[in-house]
Amino acid sequence: EAMVEAWNIIGNQKAAILFVIEDVTYNICDQRFHEFEIRKKFPHVKVIRKTLTEIYNEAVLAGNKDLIVDGIPISVVYFRAGYEPPHYPSQNEWDARLLIERSAAIKCPSIHYHLAGTKKVQQALAKPGILNRFLSNEKDIKGVQAIFTGLYSLDKSEGGDEVVEMVLKDPEAYVMKPQREGGGNNIYGADIPAVLTTMSNEERSAYIIMERIFPPISRSYIVSYA
Repeated sequence: EAMVEAWNIIGNQKAAILFVIEDVTYNICDQRFHEFEIRKKFPHVKVIRKTLTEIYNEAVLAGNKDLIVDGIPISVVYFRAGYEPPHYPSQNEWDARLLIERSAAIKCPSIHYHLAGTKKVQQALAKPGILNRFLSNEKDIKGVQAIFTGLYSLDKSEGGDEVVEMVLKDPEAYVMKPQREGGGNNIYGADIPAVLTTMSNEERSAYIIMERIFPPISRSYIVSYA
């Protein structure tokens, strides 16, 4: 319903909601759930699905930066792709993303939220004094800092060598995270030294180091139905 509310804000009854999808979509079920719910509850709202490659070939910016894809005006763009390198196999896909961002369509997520969710930006925000650039209330700053865990750069120019030395002394206390969506690409604990010591400075700069979060252990039961 939030997407339809955004569609209403634009106010163009002929416009569609654009789902930006991968070339091959493995988690299509929840995407279709959103699409079918919109169709059921708001049958007057059109939903179209396009890859970044298709958008590059079919999209233009019209007057007032209106996004037009295959002749259809777009009021809301819902990104289900565009979060990791394989989604941008060529410059064309980057150009398509830039075209979308330059448009007046409402984006979900906005580029600000997308960047805030990336590891390097999170690591940069955790540096001393950086939050003061965005927040003026000391209570708010301390509140945000309280939810940060330790985040460290592996860039050589940002003290990366010292961070590597720190991690190698106690690798189980840390996790290596790349600039990727989700957690499947993370490297944990005892696996870190072998990876770190074989990486070039350029390769390791694509990662950050984060203090590992150890949740409390609780006893429970698993119920299985035969």
